[in-house]
Amino acid sequence: MATSPRSIDTISVCSTVSSCPDRNGFYGGFQRTEKPRVPLSPAQIIAREKKWLHMIDNWSMYMSKNYKKIRDRCRKGIPKSVRPKAWFYLSGAYLLKEKHKNMYEELLEKPGNPHVIEEIKKDKHRQFPFHEMFLDEDKVGQIELFNVLKAYSIYNPAVGFCQAQAPIAAFLLMHLPAEDAFWVFVSVCDVYLEDYFMSGLEVLQNDAAILNGLLKKTFPSVYRHLQKHKVEPLLYMTDWFLCAMTRTLPWETLLRVWDCFLAEGIRVIFKVALVILGASLGRHKVRKQCNGLCETLEVLRSPDEKYLEEDFILDNIQRLNLSVQDFQIEHTRQRAKRAKEAKLQLEQQRQK
Repeated sequence: MATSPRSIDTISVCSTVSSCPDRNGFYGGFQRTEKPRVPLSPAQIIAREKKWLHMIDNWSMYMSKNYKKIRDRCRKGIPKSVRPKAWFYLSGAYLLKEKHKNMYEELLEKPGNPHVIEEIKKDKHRQFPFHEMFLDEDKVGQIELFNVLKAYSIYNPAVGFCQAQAPIAAFLLMHLPAEDAFWVFVSVCDVYLEDYFMSGLEVLQNDAAILNGLLKKTFPSVYRHLQKHKVEPLLYMTDWFLCAMTRTLPWETLLRVWDCFLAEGIRVIFKVALVILGASLGRHKVRKQCNGLCETLEVLRSPDEKYLEEDFILDNIQRLNLSVQDFQIEHTRQRAKRAKEAKLQLEQQRQK
């Protein structure tokens, strides 16, 4: 699996490790937030919280009759105090938990596949190592992360465990109690990122082709540059999609993107990827300096910080001239292309 330079295996300490955590619990690393947040007034905060609590109390009605209101409020950003419950409902995890009462505890009682368990143990310490929850193996974060990943590997043995799942599970544990985090994790893995973690990564390859098609429509000059230097999408977008941006975006941006992702699905990850591509390689001067595959990948794997800021990403994904129909058309086009290629391969095999 291609890795981002921000992944724990290749990261250098991007900011000085502090003796005090930031407001999100980070002692260091690129997701530590030094910039003060512009606060809403107490009246604004209370008003937004009340709107969200009313919506959650009437969730079925809003989902069936006024989904646009849910989507629009997610795009504005979910209030921090309400976010855990909102994510629990947005993802449909509340339905899974209700349907499978006591299952999480039952899964934890089972031994699991020894090989998978060993892989999880090797990987759990690598997730958000600068965060107060995951500083060492005795912290509650690493214990709960192991439990969530183990439980999922037993719940869905066809997938088992994939390294890219770990940052997602850790990210959810920072916001939700372990059992609720588990059910949101199940929903993300089995619905939002359906089949992404199966061996062969066929769905990811398909989405890479879709991303390329959408890039051609939205940023044709960037598309031509990548084609010219043979920069295949899987070389830069694997982490973005498999980890749902958890190892790529600054913390405040990541929270806002996930507010939208859980409301609108994988299209949001596509849009964020397109914004990063367009911003990073949109200028002719930058493309001219990237006169090869390696130089281009360096730019894409380490985007300029200003292109990852919360307002920049959120504003620009809304400005992208892409409709749901555009995604459907590209999906259909890629499916037809794959079917044609498969037919051609079959004919070639028969001729041999």
